[in-house]
Amino acid sequence: MSRLPSGFYDRPVLDVAVDLLGARISHGGVTIRLTEVEAYAGVGDPGSHAFRGETPRTTVMFGAPGGLYVYFTYGMHWCANLVCGPDGQASAVLMRAGEVVDGEEIARTRRGEACATRDLARGPARLASALGLTGEVNGTLTFEPDSPVRVQAAAEAPDPARIRTGPRVGVSGPGGDGTAYPWRFWIDGEPTVSAYRPGKPRRRP
Repeated sequence: MSRLPSGFYDRPVLDVAVDLLGARISHGGVTIRLTEVEAYAGVGDPGSHAFRGETPRTTVMFGAPGGLYVYFTYGMHWCANLVCGPDGQASAVLMRAGEVVDGEEIARTRRGEACATRDLARGPARLASALGLTGEVNGTLTFEPDSPVRVQAAAEAPDPARIRTGPRVGVSGPGGDGTAYPWRFWIDGEPTVSAYRPGKPRRRP
């Protein structure tokens, strides 16, 4: 199956997010079927890294649709996003969770032999770890033939009746509970979907 082209991502981020459910991402000998994603709309979205505009860290987000934005968080974890929308818009889809469908033994060497199968890529940091994604692949254009990261369309699109939406995990917003941005999408009934954790409003000193 061929890679998803740049044009697939050059659309509104909410549309791309839903259409990525069931898609497969491959890197470093492991393939994961996405079961949960989150959308971030860039400038104007208080939950986005690009909310206040372009910085050295977020330059990739302002680049070509289909680019890979990988960032380091909490001083210990990598997380990976697929850049969406027109060049310069900075929207992106965070790959939150998925099912390892190929290369499970390799994923276990990265995640630990005792890790439960459903937990291998259950959460954005676990997903990136299972795939071996680090800052070295930040900025990779996934649609290029020689890209080490491959994203392919779902072998079988999920039943629309099983697609759910709700607040993003750990992200607050107007009102403090994140409900103003119900931009987390997941496939209902999938054991690999991560647990919901509400965001905590930031208090100014």
